[in-house]
Amino acid sequence: MAKQKKPQRPKAQTPKGFRDYFGAEVAQRTDMLRTIAGVYHRYGFEALESAAVETVEALGKFLPDVDRPNEGVFAWQEEDENDNGDWLALRYDLTAPLARVFAQHRNDLPTPYRRFAMGPVWRNEKPGPGRFRQFYQCDADTVGSGNVAADAEICAMLADTLEAVGIDRGDYVVRINNRKVLNGVLEVMGLFDDDQRANVLRTIDKFDKVGESGVRELLGKGRLDASGAYIDGVGLSDAQAEPVVAFLTSKSDTTEGTLANLRAAIGDSEVGAKGVDELQTMADLLAAGGYGPDRIVIDPSVVRGLGYYTGPVFEAELTFEIKDEKGRPRSFGSVAGGGRYDDLVKRFTGQEVPATGVSIGVDRLLAALHMKGRLNMDTTGPVVVTVMDRDRMADYQAIVSELRNAGIRAEVYLGNPKSFGNQLKYADQRNSPIAIIQGGDELAAGTLQVKDLILGAKIAETASQEEWSERPQQFEIPRADLVSRIKALLDEQNQ
Repeated sequence: MAKQKKPQRPKAQTPKGFRDYFGAEVAQRTDMLRTIAGVYHRYGFEALESAAVETVEALGKFLPDVDRPNEGVFAWQEEDENDNGDWLALRYDLTAPLARVFAQHRNDLPTPYRRFAMGPVWRNEKPGPGRFRQFYQCDADTVGSGNVAADAEICAMLADTLEAVGIDRGDYVVRINNRKVLNGVLEVMGLFDDDQRANVLRTIDKFDKVGESGVRELLGKGRLDASGAYIDGVGLSDAQAEPVVAFLTSKSDTTEGTLANLRAAIGDSEVGAKGVDELQTMADLLAAGGYGPDRIVIDPSVVRGLGYYTGPVFEAELTFEIKDEKGRPRSFGSVAGGGRYDDLVKRFTGQEVPATGVSIGVDRLLAALHMKGRLNMDTTGPVVVTVMDRDRMADYQAIVSELRNAGIRAEVYLGNPKSFGNQLKYADQRNSPIAIIQGGDELAAGTLQVKDLILGAKIAETASQEEWSERPQQFEIPRADLVSRIKALLDEQNQ
């Protein structure tokens, strides 16, 4: 008889492209989301929580990978008798679900509909360093208003949000452009073929990396990249390429100068002129609200969503320097982006519904704040009530309940109480600020021992108690003074 193989244990590992988040990371994200939600709410936006699963049909042509149906998302087909059930997918962003929600409930929603949404999204893409298949987005959108005042408001709110979460003014810039201006430039160039237009827009998007000369080469015959590989160009003549170069180099030291240069770049194009007018209106509205070029600027190099945006586009870039893996300085880059998308809801209703919005990358913002030293991974744990006598658990529970009822985070040690040293080790692992001790002597005297674990850690670091001589590491208090004395010590530790 063949020997039966033992069943293999499952591997304790996360799937590729996913990761686990522990206490401090979760707490910091929660705090950031709460802060962002506060700004959005102050601007009059209402919260929306839609399903994490949508039909693939509802996600539609804006799937991450349109050339491979159901690729780019995590999708599956529901079972039915005829094997013809709906295809479902985890949402890949928060905008496509909004289009479905508005189309479905438009008769019950106010117009314009101003909503914000926060939560995880999923993309079935190849993972890489810092690139995960699940990540958080934080969106705000106005649906049903074609007024560019809605776009200007989103940009102002984005600037306020960055400052609210801890990005100093001067460490970020919100950059604005308009797809209509880009379309005007393409019109002046005489380009009407969609594929050729898309190639030109992709080249424009590389301006920050390759500069003016690189763009000229890529619009023409092509160029050698840094690795020595040859990249084929779009194949335009120098005369055809000139409006693009004029457009990309139109940014001036002043808003007025940039707008004047853009008007020159779009020539007689009506759609281009409309785009410049919209940028002028946005600039005027933002200036009236106190949002000057130190926070928000018009920048022709901003290109977003080749088949998605229809008017103003914007992105927030962090301008401070960080070090890459080789120690070279580079800017942190974009942490948010958005724009006007007037065609998305039309897929459901057949009628054009103007909309504009922004999406903030919460995880990138958290990473930026860590790099700036504004956040650390240490979070204060609970006060730990130690157990000196396992038969007196009711007494210890009464202590911890009293602390919790006073709003103090606390817990009773629930491990094996045999070793007091292990209890203190546990408190250190939990980053607890205080340990409370009550043995038989303290019970008889109606007192408690309070151990200041924060002070103990500082003494351990300096190997000297002289500078802390006026502040004892452990002291006795009356049982009746529990809450007042613990609150006072926590306040002292936080100073």
